[in-house]
Amino acid sequence: MAIPRFTEKPQFRNPWMEFERIRRGLDKLTKEAFGDELHYSSHASVYPPLNIFETPNSLIVRAELPGIKADQLDISLETDTLTIKGKRQIQHQESKVSFHRREIECGNFNRSIGLPIKIDPDSISAKLVNGILTITLNKAEKTQPRRIVITAG
Repeated sequence: MAIPRFTEKPQFRNPWMEFERIRRGLDKLTKEAFGDELHYSSHASVYPPLNIFETPNSLIVRAELPGIKADQLDISLETDTLTIKGKRQIQHQESKVSFHRREIECGNFNRSIGLPIKIDPDSISAKLVNGILTITLNKAEKTQPRRIVITAG
């Protein structure tokens, strides 16, 4: 009968290290082919996160834009679509860094929102305070609620 020897342990091989090596290679290939700008700007899909709510006289859009300055934003209105464009500056970091989690995106962003009501395009205001963009869109005269007087007769 053979007696197994337990003194020599096989060297543990971490299978995730191979995936990390492949990911780094693909990142390097992408940077060489397209440059840093394309690599970073292609990630965000629903940015900035926002809330839209209605008051009796206006529609309010609030967007979270931490680290963005007012001169880095472009807000436009075309018919019933509000568009927020901007750029978050790329934070250059060491190339040997291995992220465990990467959720803060950098680069260009563009968010278009279909407005649920008609608004007055001449009375739009926008304010950026502490990373929160507030856009106030006043309702068009036709869409503001009117009280209808009922007569008996």
